[in-house]
Amino acid sequence: IVTSNDTRKDYIADRVSERCKEGDTVGVYRLTMKAASDNFRQSSIQGVMERLQRKGISLVIYEPTLKKDSFEGYEVISDLDTFKKRCALIIANRYDPVLDDVKEKVYTRDLFYKD
Repeated sequence: IVTSNDTRKDYIADRVSERCKEGDTVGVYRLTMKAASDNFRQSSIQGVMERLQRKGISLVIYEPTLKKDSFEGYEVISDLDTFKKRCALIIANRYDPVLDDVKEKVYTRDLFYKD
């Protein structure tokens, strides 16, 4: 299971990095894995973030449950519109209709839009 999870994180990081150009900022929309959750400890997205950072990709986070300007060394943006404008690509564990206006920027494996 661990190997499978690592392979999935590698795959996602590779697909995201293929879509990035030099200087692009990738946004992480929510650290949580489940809708309506505030628990992001050990979220798999953090493993993807680490892989992207090793590839030299700049990352920012939108996580409204965080009341800090940074998380694990990553900048946290609290304003959703600012987040959307800053990001060339947005990774979302779970798709949210608030991303509809930037849908072309969103990378998600949430095919059915439900938990």
